Amino acid sequence: MRIVAALGGNALLRRGEKPDASVQAANVVRAVAALAPLAEEHELVLTHGNGPQVGVLALQSASDPQLTTPYPFDVLGAQTQGMIGYWLLQALQNTLPGRQVAAIINQTLVSAADPAFGNPTKFIGEVYEEQRAKELAEQRGWTVKADGAGWRRVVGSPRPQRVVETRLIRLLLGSGAVVVCAGGGGVPVIRDETGRLSGVEAVVDKDLTTSVLAEALDADVLMILTDVPHVLRRYGQPDEEPVLRATPASLQAEDFAAGSMGPKVDAACRFVEVTGDMAAIGRMEDAVAILEGRAGTIITPRGKYGGPGDLSPRH
Repeated sequence: MRIVAALGGNALLRRGEKPDASVQAANVVRAVAALAPLAEEHELVLTHGNGPQVGVLALQSASDPQLTTPYPFDVLGAQTQGMIGYWLLQALQNTLPGRQVAAIINQTLVSAADPAFGNPTKFIGEVYEEQRAKELAEQRGWTVKADGAGWRRVVGSPRPQRVVETRLIRLLLGSGAVVVCAGGGGVPVIRDETGRLSGVEAVVDKDLTTSVLAEALDADVLMILTDVPHVLRRYGQPDEEPVLRATPASLQAEDFAAGSMGPKVDAACRFVEVTGDMAAIGRMEDAVAILEGRAGTIITPRGKYGGPGDLSPRH
């Protein structure tokens, strides 16, 4: 089967951890150990988040006295693609000796007229106490919002239209390679009247980009892997409960936070609605168990799933 799996940025840098290179590289090794069994038996495309990482680079750039202006977010996004892609590339090569692995820089096409540019909702960077977050917002012209018990910076997150390098990714998959791509949702770009591409100051949601990519690649399974075991209905309420099986319609009838679980649910439901295949949301460590139907929140057209035998692979 062809599996497209999205790794959350917080799965690579957990809340409360210092963003040191050694910490993140060790987390990547653990992530790859959980995902390698999928790559041994199936075609695998890995995407990844970059929220914590791009936030660190943005802060460094904004604080660098040698720069006239900080690096724009499209450039910072490309930097994180290279950094995290390198860690994933090396860990996959070490875990899957003899298997070809490609980590590539991707651009994601967005609309210049997307209303998200005027309503930033995408969390990036470190978690701060409220007072410190508001001080940084005042100093640096940020927009900050509450994220759970802490506060974080938010930027515009336009909807992805297409991963520009989709054909290249398909060629790499056809050659038998494991592909790491679309990091951080891809570098956001717009196309002008002459057909030329240029970067824009935004962060594209990686789960929505992954859904668009999975659809374009004719994937059999979309996995959105994060640091929680299931989607929770009525999250944070005394009667919260895990959702184990769902249809797109049943999940879309629920209310999920726009800055966290909402885009994941949106991305998973979109993929299932468009393709009729299976999507899942769950813990990175449970990737194999999710495919087997033993873990995670699994979304299918009928809301039922007993394991890979319920799927009809096209590859």
